[in-house]
Amino acid sequence: MKWSFASVRLSVTKTINCVSLNHRIVRCAVALAFLLLTSFTAPPTYKLGKLKYAGGGDWYANRTALPNLIAFCNKYIATNFVADEAIVDVGSAEIFNYPFVYMTGHGNVSFNAQEVANLRKYLVGGGFLHIDDNYGLDKFIRTQMKKVFPELNFVELPANHPIYNQKFKFPNGLPKIHEHDNKRPQGFALIYQGRVVCYYTYECDLGNGWEDYGTYPSDTQESRANALKMGANLIQYALTN
Repeated sequence: MKWSFASVRLSVTKTINCVSLNHRIVRCAVALAFLLLTSFTAPPTYKLGKLKYAGGGDWYANRTALPNLIAFCNKYIATNFVADEAIVDVGSAEIFNYPFVYMTGHGNVSFNAQEVANLRKYLVGGGFLHIDDNYGLDKFIRTQMKKVFPELNFVELPANHPIYNQKFKFPNGLPKIHEHDNKRPQGFALIYQGRVVCYYTYECDLGNGWEDYGTYPSDTQESRANALKMGANLIQYALTN
């Protein structure tokens, strides 16, 4: 049940109008209204993180992607994210403040030993990493994530996986947003003790579809909508699993 000062005040006013009350009862009613109001606080706010990494790759790509995804999620799946993303280093303790961290780029990625340990601790402890190959990331990120989870391999998720069946339905699995090498889009996962801790979008360019419309001339309103819906599914899945 949702509570507001106006609804509580209206309830008290009706009571006063229906019955002749002395001052003591009025004070009790007002006190009760205050207690009810302060017992139900606003939902907490969160930020989404964007991963900053070494190696020379452009971790800062897709500048408008996360703010647009945040606005979409707040509107359509009732999240309460702060409007702007946070930039977080792989090895920073700050990463534990973010339930969902996004990683993108085209080039080299390099995690040192401390960053490997920190990222593993974050993911094992309940965090979620979405890696979005912006074209050219694949050969680097597979090697680096193998350092984080040497015991795991990326596995492609089937189209009937819950990640494609959240608020928005994708019966054919990951949508294709941008074309590069005439390959089908694939969604891979690292699954630790039954939980998807890392989801990797390949030959898709999901984050490009989150950017401001018109950033890429080949984009259509349909492809952008699909990208945002799939992004919302990722957020919803990460927050509930």
